[in-house]
Amino acid sequence: MENRKERAVLAGLSANTMAEDERSTEISMEELKALVETAGGEAVAYVLQNRAAPDARSFIGDGKVKEMKELVDNYACDLAVFDNELSPSQMRVLSEDLGVKVLDRSGLILDIFAQRAQTKEGQLQVELAQYEYLLPRLTGMWTHLVRQTAAGGSSPIGTRGPGETQLETDRRHIRRKIQKLREELEEVRRVRGTQRRRREKNAMPVVALVGYTNAGKSTLLNCLTGADIPANNRLFDTLDTTTRRTNISETQEVLLSDTVGFIRKLPTHLIEAFKATLEELAYADVLLHVIDISSPTWEEQAKIVDDLINQLGASKTPCIKVFNKCDAYSGELPHGENIVCISAKTGEGTAELLAALSTLLESGKRSVELLLPYTEAGVLELLHREGAVTSQEYEENGIRVGAVIRPELWGRVRLFVVKDGQNTEAYGDPN
Repeated sequence: MENRKERAVLAGLSANTMAEDERSTEISMEELKALVETAGGEAVAYVLQNRAAPDARSFIGDGKVKEMKELVDNYACDLAVFDNELSPSQMRVLSEDLGVKVLDRSGLILDIFAQRAQTKEGQLQVELAQYEYLLPRLTGMWTHLVRQTAAGGSSPIGTRGPGETQLETDRRHIRRKIQKLREELEEVRRVRGTQRRRREKNAMPVVALVGYTNAGKSTLLNCLTGADIPANNRLFDTLDTTTRRTNISETQEVLLSDTVGFIRKLPTHLIEAFKATLEELAYADVLLHVIDISSPTWEEQAKIVDDLINQLGASKTPCIKVFNKCDAYSGELPHGENIVCISAKTGEGTAELLAALSTLLESGKRSVELLLPYTEAGVLELLHREGAVTSQEYEENGIRVGAVIRPELWGRVRLFVVKDGQNTEAYGDPN
């Protein structure tokens, strides 16, 4: 017999006191429905409430809670999912009033991430985010025991104090777990840093695919590399960074990295926990921002991704906006510098994308030959770290180095240039 999917009633609140991006709308509720389905559940009904301010006790107010309770009973629901973040006490009150498990958007996203993470690193990141989500909610979970120890001496014998003691024990345990997970992730970052330096040394540019969840990043990676990464029509299908080598021209090879999709109202601690994966963005040579132009809200989705790119410190990284699913779009297609329209599904426009990527990667770099005095060994170290050393020979009067460098290194090496393999007009003559 097939297991019945968990049924969920959804709820969202739009209050005047909330920030614009925190308010629930028809669109964010549709997204919440898709998240429930991605988690393996079925959304059977929803309630969208407008109020001047959230209700301190039940978030949506007693009237809407009663309405939700009727929906829970009528549809035999197993859980209630809120589009907004709930406080621990609101979660407890709603769970008691509705008689089912209550999740907020952050909790639901964490649950999906826990299902999807495949690598050890991804699992570590999810676990860290879950513990950070859980820590402030412990108080709400232990309220029933805290209530038993209220003043007045009416607590049953043997129950005075254990609630608070257990709460503190749990807090200490979780803080220890968080510290341990952070240390393990730091080790992951260290290993990644070593791999990154090796890539730079091998002159292998890194191109990171970023975009809103379900924009088609994995399909594009498959299209460009011939890889066979699962590319399904569901949210957060890619959680662990996938990297593949590919030739974008006859002379140029790059590493393409697929990253986790972004989404509105992404929990802050989740961004923090996933920095070990997303920090690839800050070190990438180029970002490909994949935008689903067939989505009616693509402009809002693109802004959410841009904001998160800024938050992750990658705002200065060169970026090509890749408008995907153009075969499913009937309007006028965007055009301009560093804008390409494609269909990752059919392959349309990918030749233009590769040409734009190749041009962008080549435009800033130059090949040089240097003769470094032995007193300038620090420059050689800099070239190994931030450039790509192609040859290195020790001579009587210094170290002869062939390297590929970015424009920002020119000022540091120009005095030692023996031969400049590219036009020097934009940078000034080294002599």
